[in-house]
Amino acid sequence: MGKKVAEIIVEVLEQAGVKRCYGIVGDTLNLIAEHLDRSSIDWVGVRHEEAGAFAAGAEALYTNNLTACAGSCGPGSLHFINSLYEANRNRAPVVLIASQVAMSEMGFEFIQEVDFKSVFKECSVFCDMILTPEQARRKTAMACQTALTRRGVAVLIVPVDISHGEVKEDFPYRVHHSRPSIRPNDAEIGAIAEVLNAGRKTAIYAGSGCEQALAEIMAVAERLKAPVAHTSRAKNWLEPGNPYNIGMTGILGNEAGYNAVLECDTLLLLGADFAWRQFYPDGAKIVQIDIDPTHLGRRHPITLGAVGDIQTTLQALLPHLDQHEDASFQEKYIKRYAEAMVAARKPLIPGHNDSIPGSYLASIIDKHAADDALICADDGSPIVWALRLFDANGKRQIFGSLLHGTMASALPSALGLQKACPDREVIAMCGDGGITMLFGELLTTIQEEVPIKIVVFDNSKLGFVEIEQKAEGMLDTFTKLKNPDFGKVAEAIGLWGKTVRKASELDASVQEWLSQPGPALLNVIVNPLELVKPPFLEAGPVIGMAMYSVRAILNGRGADVLEMVRENFR
Repeated sequence: MGKKVAEIIVEVLEQAGVKRCYGIVGDTLNLIAEHLDRSSIDWVGVRHEEAGAFAAGAEALYTNNLTACAGSCGPGSLHFINSLYEANRNRAPVVLIASQVAMSEMGFEFIQEVDFKSVFKECSVFCDMILTPEQARRKTAMACQTALTRRGVAVLIVPVDISHGEVKEDFPYRVHHSRPSIRPNDAEIGAIAEVLNAGRKTAIYAGSGCEQALAEIMAVAERLKAPVAHTSRAKNWLEPGNPYNIGMTGILGNEAGYNAVLECDTLLLLGADFAWRQFYPDGAKIVQIDIDPTHLGRRHPITLGAVGDIQTTLQALLPHLDQHEDASFQEKYIKRYAEAMVAARKPLIPGHNDSIPGSYLASIIDKHAADDALICADDGSPIVWALRLFDANGKRQIFGSLLHGTMASALPSALGLQKACPDREVIAMCGDGGITMLFGELLTTIQEEVPIKIVVFDNSKLGFVEIEQKAEGMLDTFTKLKNPDFGKVAEAIGLWGKTVRKASELDASVQEWLSQPGPALLNVIVNPLELVKPPFLEAGPVIGMAMYSVRAILNGRGADVLEMVRENFR
């Protein structure tokens, strides 16, 4: 008596360490679902497949363990596409079981037939189909091992007739976990040291590849007297307890990080693939170290590039670095960062007529959230306020769609994190546009009994898009949203819900919301005219904002301009 392919697939997922599988059952997936139900893997039924891969990606990113999602043929598995792009860009080990129509019907435009190999090849590190029952264990193991070792999405396509097929001679293929230490060779280490030893104003710019390397980065910063700027995705790892930290550069950053990177004569770029070329120094020598050789020099010309894990490479490099004595460059930007943080927090007060700026809401959540809270924030102003204002203390972590820039990731990502960490406080900071895009997942929090704390930044518009339009001199176009009272909607479907309109009521309301034992939604009417200001002023956006103001006045909206000035330049 042989084993069915569906059973073999589930066995391999278990052996690979999968704890949960997110998705929606249906036709071609049903047999696999039956075997998942008999296994140790927890099935999490979502209301939209896109939410399933967001949840799986967040769990995989946090735990570093393989997480699964599964869908039916055609539109079922197709719905995963956006959130699989998110997971793959985040280097999260996720495997999708994409069930398919029968092999005998493929190629004839059968109902719900989709060429999944063509669809998913751009957002995966592995994408292949099980062609015969005998391939089942081998290909499933390949998919899982590729996702784990290459850090990304693996897509395993399973025709329904193949999933029902039986395997009599089942070879013991299995998943092998391997995380080797990689560093440049001795000659490359010497060349890197030579460039860094010659620098007089050296800065370090570090990215998400620096997880686990904070001690080594601080040692190099002390040796070279270098300030340490970081990307938004590296905030969790490089801020806590780092005396050389000067925060982020880029649009989301501050003027200290921005100017230090541009003014240095030598830049040590560590585990960062920051995309925006205008934030790199043109006249400096740049040494880049990254585990992915394709990242070297692809964003900006560099002087020297080397492949290696950041922690292992810096351990090898440190003995070759001279002790620099002049700390003036480092001290200058540490001081400027401290001043920038004081200035950034000064405006965090209630708005005109007791209104609530989004930044003020974020500061209140930061004050009352648990020390080890996991925070997911939607793309736009919620993630900006979280990155700028939340304290990274080494226990908290902030998650956002920082590489893919998609809407609606906060709520489903929080679902995956809460499933992985049932005893941790998990907060979803949602925009009103984001939460309504995957509104059905509010029901998932009830069905799955996950006590996520959801806050809606309700400004009745696509706020970040509107800021972009104003910076281009446009009047706001197609950005307005007609929203319900989200607090009452939450109550109607079974969550704790409340709406807050006055800043004087916010502190107590946030405490009440966070103290709820189950899923809870706090809807906050935030000031729609608050701007997200960059760490620098360029002529284009300034002229664009002036043009917007003129056009608004000419169109009878002078009161909006006055209110915008009052709220942002007090």
